[in-house]
Amino acid sequence: MLNNQLESVELKNAAKALMERDQRLAAIIKMIGPYQLERGPQGFQALANSIIGQQLSGRSARAIRARVVALYKNGSIQSEGILETSLERLRDAGMSLGKAQCLHSLAQLVVDGEINFLTLETKEDEEVIRILTQVKGIGRWTAEMFLMFSLGRLDIFPINDQSIRSAMIRLYDLNKVNFKSRTSEISDGWRPYRTIASWYLYRYLDLDTANQK
Repeated sequence: MLNNQLESVELKNAAKALMERDQRLAAIIKMIGPYQLERGPQGFQALANSIIGQQLSGRSARAIRARVVALYKNGSIQSEGILETSLERLRDAGMSLGKAQCLHSLAQLVVDGEINFLTLETKEDEEVIRILTQVKGIGRWTAEMFLMFSLGRLDIFPINDQSIRSAMIRLYDLNKVNFKSRTSEISDGWRPYRTIASWYLYRYLDLDTANQK
């Protein structure tokens, strides 16, 4: 599953706890079924994927990632390979100049030993965010995606994620006036399983969007 912190029985208990605390989320959990998110790529490649995907639709991000990956014979985005790839080649693959520069900066810090992905595994969530956001071009959202999908942390709520915001507005009938206060109140009730709740929000939005087509 997403990480080794919870066994399957405990994941079921987490879903049960969320359902008991939040009736609207409970309806989504019943409709979608068991939590099935698996831990994704690790280390540099995971963060590179998040950088490429910043402010893009899922389809566009996947297309650009595929073109960047195709630049390397081993089919993997690694720090050494990025440093050997010019900004121009990355831009030709579809990356913006800012993202290409961010990727180069991250790669250099990794090669220099300033960022060690093995030690990040042992650090608290906010410390991981602090370390990663020192890289120009990496904001809190990118760091949160890394925590959720690569490190498998269970209590991350990416409030600035557009999909999460859209799902919250639809599911809880929020508006611009009450969005911030209500979202904070609702998500606090999900602790310490906000990542799991967020996963269900992603799936809910996917289903809702598909049903509207």
